Amino acid sequence: MWVNRILFCFAAVFVVISLIIGYVAQLPIENEEIINSMACNVDEKMDAYRAKNQTAFVVGYTGEIGKEVVKELAKTKIFSNVFLVGRREVKFEDELFKDFKMEQKVVDFDKLDDSADVFKGHSVGICLMGTTRGKAGKEGFMKVDHDYIMKVGELAKAGGCQHYHLMSSTGANRNSSFLYPKVKGEVEEETRELGFERVSVYRPALLMCDRKESRPTEWLARKLMAPMEYLSPGTMTSPTTTVAKAIINTIISPLTEPFEIFESKAIHRITKPASDSKCKATAAADTQTTSGGDTQAAAADSPAPAADSPAPAADSPAPAADSPAPGAAES
Repeated sequence: MWVNRILFCFAAVFVVISLIIGYVAQLPIENEEIINSMACNVDEKMDAYRAKNQTAFVVGYTGEIGKEVVKELAKTKIFSNVFLVGRREVKFEDELFKDFKMEQKVVDFDKLDDSADVFKGHSVGICLMGTTRGKAGKEGFMKVDHDYIMKVGELAKAGGCQHYHLMSSTGANRNSSFLYPKVKGEVEEETRELGFERVSVYRPALLMCDRKESRPTEWLARKLMAPMEYLSPGTMTSPTTTVAKAIINTIISPLTEPFEIFESKAIHRITKPASDSKCKATAAADTQTTSGGDTQAAAADSPAPAADSPAPAADSPAPAADSPAPGAAES
């Protein structure tokens, strides 16, 4: 009897989860065309970005997402130098980091103003810092996930950072009755108000990774949700490797909006274009836009007709009514 009850409970949970996934999977991705373009022509965009010879800093690089971000930065080498800012130094002995130019900066987050110079002169800032209430308590969580993060943002803005990346969480809402999503939502809004040229906010779902620290509840959730990552990737789960790649692809993509939020489905899509045909269409559109801009610039630079040039004859025939206007695009 008890076996049947357990099987019934598992079946009920599976049905509920399936219904939720089915509903979420049907929700549209905001700015889907922009998201798809960010996943296209990645190699070409990386080459162009490297040529800019820019630097970046990463805060929270010892966390699960942070570790993957550092690996991606080492693989792609899109920056001339990367500054890893944290409480302690970490050894990077893997062959992957052999030619990776980086510097580790140890700071006291309770006295972060004393380390303001660490945040100066970087084009890109990546803040991946975070903890949990269960690990740090309410006051500790507030200090890390609000106070520390906002101080990093303020120093980054004062130091000249142009593109700031903020790790948040799915469900972030400053009006929430629950502490975790409420604080995440408050930090998002306060970061927007700092006035960066561009802010990219990431809201991953359940992180899929093998944590070194013990979190039994998360471990069980990951085991239960593992099949869902295969059936509907990005719907209710976010592998840390995918989040890291999404950050890299966002960095190298041109500015579209000064403040952009990527939910879990968008994070997945940024790393995987919808189709090759859409990528080709995006590249063609970009080329056409560039060519159109060059044509317009050339027209603007061409000399105006002489003031004393003869006017057209009054009896010259008028253009046909259905002929396209000069410069109008033909379908």
